[in-house]
Amino acid sequence: MTLYADTPGERLDAFLTRSVPGLSRSAAQRLIEEGQVLRCGKPGKKNDKLNPGDPVSYEIPEPKAVDIQPKDIPLDIVYEDEDLLVINKPKGLVVHPAAGHQDDTLVNGLLYALGDDLSGINGELRPGIVHRIDKDTSGLLAVAKNDLAHTVLASQLKDHSMARTYEAIVCGVLKEDSGTVDAPIGRHPSDRKKMCVTQRNSKPAVTHWEVVRRYRGYTHIRCRLETGRTHQIRVHMAYIGHPILGDTVYGHKYKELGQDSQCLHAGQLCFRHPRDGRPVLVFAPLPDYFLEVLNKLRKRKDGSE
Repeated sequence: MTLYADTPGERLDAFLTRSVPGLSRSAAQRLIEEGQVLRCGKPGKKNDKLNPGDPVSYEIPEPKAVDIQPKDIPLDIVYEDEDLLVINKPKGLVVHPAAGHQDDTLVNGLLYALGDDLSGINGELRPGIVHRIDKDTSGLLAVAKNDLAHTVLASQLKDHSMARTYEAIVCGVLKEDSGTVDAPIGRHPSDRKKMCVTQRNSKPAVTHWEVVRRYRGYTHIRCRLETGRTHQIRVHMAYIGHPILGDTVYGHKYKELGQDSQCLHAGQLCFRHPRDGRPVLVFAPLPDYFLEVLNKLRKRKDGSE
């Protein structure tokens, strides 16, 4: 497959990520390192700066056999057809293998349940994974069974037509009934495991929020993502002074209301079906941990409405 550069000075890996639906930045870099990408007929480097009209040829090899052990992990499948499924991920479950989590992830469970019936476009460590949510965030996650579904769903993520709605409990009482945080997000300059609002090496990030109910000292909100940056809701809510309850990374460093991880749930997912374009709307009810916190808050005196 050959593409032609259209933006002067754009990095080769960034161009591939932007131009090839479903290809993550790390997957693009891996293709370049493996010699699968040619720029003007010669092997490219990930930081090559392109000129308009430069031909970029690439080849995505057949997926390698996945060296991840299937494991019988219970999966809450809330939607499934021949092309995809939607999982309601519990809080505490890591999505794909990484250091410290090699055999207890969602991917291990998917391989046990579906075997080879997963897309391979995103690499051997993330078969079927179109997008992800944090370990301690619960809720809906789309999984592709084939490369067609993966490509189309990833394209919807890029053009923001896949609607993802979250519910969260944040610290403090929000005065406005709704609002939008439009602030770019990038890596934290001194802690590479964290993200932050910054103008340097960042990407646009937009989060829309609305109040569901106010309590004494806390607010139950609903958030809609316009973009999907790492830790986006957590970073944005902390940025406006209302970190998510239990988020000890971006918020308070102590346990509140019994929560030692973020009170954040991906409750609604809406997308066009990759095969026929029909709308698919999936819901996941609030999990027990979230309901328990709401019950504690109801027993306190309500904040100003």
